Amino acid sequence: MERCYAPCLFLLAVLFIVSSSAADSNGSDRRNLLSNGLGLTPPMGWNSWNHFHCQINEKIIRETDDCWGESSRDSQGNLVANKTTFPSGIKALADYGIDYLKYDNCFNDDTRPTIRYRAMSDALKKAGRPIFFSMGDMRPALWGSNIGNSWRITDDISDSWARMLTIADMNEVYADHAKPGGWNDPDMLEVGNGGMKYNEYVVHFSIWAISKAPLLLGCDVGNLTAETMPIIGNEEVIAVNQAISDQQIWAGPLSGNRIVVLLESRKTFSSMMTAHWDDIGIKSNNTFIVLLRQNFKGN
Repeated sequence: MERCYAPCLFLLAVLFIVSSSAADSNGSDRRNLLSNGLGLTPPMGWNSWNHFHCQINEKIIRETDDCWGESSRDSQGNLVANKTTFPSGIKALADYGIDYLKYDNCFNDDTRPTIRYRAMSDALKKAGRPIFFSMGDMRPALWGSNIGNSWRITDDISDSWARMLTIADMNEVYADHAKPGGWNDPDMLEVGNGGMKYNEYVVHFSIWAISKAPLLLGCDVGNLTAETMPIIGNEEVIAVNQAISDQQIWAGPLSGNRIVVLLESRKTFSSMMTAHWDDIGIKSNNTFIVLLRQNFKGN
């Protein structure tokens, strides 16, 4: 049986596309029942939380859902903008045309998530324009496809290799729930925050891309390092993430009789990785293009 081999030196990530007439190009788009026309591909963007946490103000960020309010509500129970960091109030930021809402699970009032997330979804439908609805924790992947456009399926990520791999494994459990219009969210990217090595960030970004996760940067985009840009700016890897498909995959079909494959080693020593053509779902004697390959001997 023919095999595809990739040498590994301490850590390896190989992302490649195989062209094959035998590939099953399933072009049918499963639509989520929210039907707001958004999220046909995983969202991409930036979120302030991973890097800045609550150290934000109007000069740093114009669109945020974290730490812009006072610690308590007003006498009518309304959220109130922090008078020091957001003196113009949150409405001034909303006037910029916010079209993405993340509804977190922190400090909820014990109302069941199926009730409070649906209430927000119904409110967004009345906003007068489509707004991407990103839901927080409590595993809404099991029931949220008719309410939101994405949903957290893991606990919070942190900027460490071990935690990132744990999150990736948790994400795999809910793979069948991802589809155009509604995506599994394993949390924001940590690429560029400094807690992992360069090659570990390569693996991190590759797994998020191929598993159809939202590509939401969580670093300080105003101070990107020379090492970070080639990772987050790899247009071919991003194209894999943005290719319209209803499958969250580490190996699976794209359009045009193509299959994308990610080989990932978690070993700490030199080894050989093997991918069998029939395991990938194609016949032998095909052409493959390497989109991303990293071999490292680093500490």
